[in-house]
Amino acid sequence: MSDVVVAGVGMIPFAKPGTSDSYDVMGEAAARAALADSGLDYQRVQQAYVGYVYGDSTSGQAALYGVGLSGVPIVNVNNNCSTGSSALWLARQAVASGMVDCVLALGFEQMRKGALNAVFDDRPDALGRTNQAMDRIQTRTEAPQAAQMFGGAGAEYAERYGVNPALFAKISVKARRHAANNPYAVFRNLVTEDEVLNSPHIYGPLTRLQCCPPTCGAAAAVICSAEFAARHGVRAPVRIRAQAMTTDGPGTFDDGTSMINLVGYEMAKRAADQVYAESGVDPLDIRVAELHDCFSTNEVLSYESLGLVEEGGAEKFVLAGDNTYGGRVVTNPSGGLLSKGHPLGATGLAQCAELVWQLRGEAGARQVEGNLPLALQHNLGLGGACVVTLYERAGR
Repeated sequence: MSDVVVAGVGMIPFAKPGTSDSYDVMGEAAARAALADSGLDYQRVQQAYVGYVYGDSTSGQAALYGVGLSGVPIVNVNNNCSTGSSALWLARQAVASGMVDCVLALGFEQMRKGALNAVFDDRPDALGRTNQAMDRIQTRTEAPQAAQMFGGAGAEYAERYGVNPALFAKISVKARRHAANNPYAVFRNLVTEDEVLNSPHIYGPLTRLQCCPPTCGAAAAVICSAEFAARHGVRAPVRIRAQAMTTDGPGTFDDGTSMINLVGYEMAKRAADQVYAESGVDPLDIRVAELHDCFSTNEVLSYESLGLVEEGGAEKFVLAGDNTYGGRVVTNPSGGLLSKGHPLGATGLAQCAELVWQLRGEAGARQVEGNLPLALQHNLGLGGACVVTLYERAGR
């Protein structure tokens, strides 16, 4: 098994639907940026994994053909909101196996305005089992499906631990504060807790400003072996210390009582536990993380599923400011999905880019101060898949 490094990353500024370039133009731009960052020519790339959720088959080829017609295998990937990190996971596996030395992982999304909806209505819904389980736990409303799921999970968490639901609004306030320093983010204006709480109610504790927006964008990473990086003079590789992908287990659906499990808590915990076991790293040693905050409630849940705090400890963690600059672990320095935006296929690779920049000390005004040897990434897709990745600064 080869040591695997991120040789280069790139992304484009995220945008609201209807204001971006088309997916192929965005994808090409992100791929070119990652290649330029790595210092490698596209002819060095031996495989490519391209992620997107909304698009026709071989859209990956449409994007990468603009970079070059090299004839290498291009595999299109769709794993809902974890699509980008699924492409990254496949790229890492290909290099780790020793079959290839250099792979490109690319993700993009050209989204429409409004809540996510199924495209095909003439066949079983891929989230059918999830919806059936949700209907056994809570009453369906007209709110967007994902908001009902994560809103229900947040309500369950607040009741279980006696937490004031206003806690979740603090996550949105932090997200905007972090995004203010991110030129790639969609929402860079600050908001107050009152503004978050007084925005239109969606479901459970969720208001509109606690829900990630539909977004267009693209991001990419060049993945190669450590030996290949050294041979080709890659300037600042970041090692992938450990990585795990998990899917739903029986407990997700058979529990019949917990929305928290239904939205991926157990999936994320298993993936994180595998990463910590493989790496030997204590989660309390992590000082920067990009978490899947599709809704403010899920960031709170993720603190606990990833072992950053003990179960029931998220409220104390947030109120102490331990989730931001000056605290124990800076979560979502990019602004996260809530403020940077969430172009489904690009999100996992945008998280990767942010953490690589942080470990290199190249995050500008977002840079987490001090010695940063490790960074943690968490990307979740219902239906379901969760990818957790641990990065390590080169030369540690």
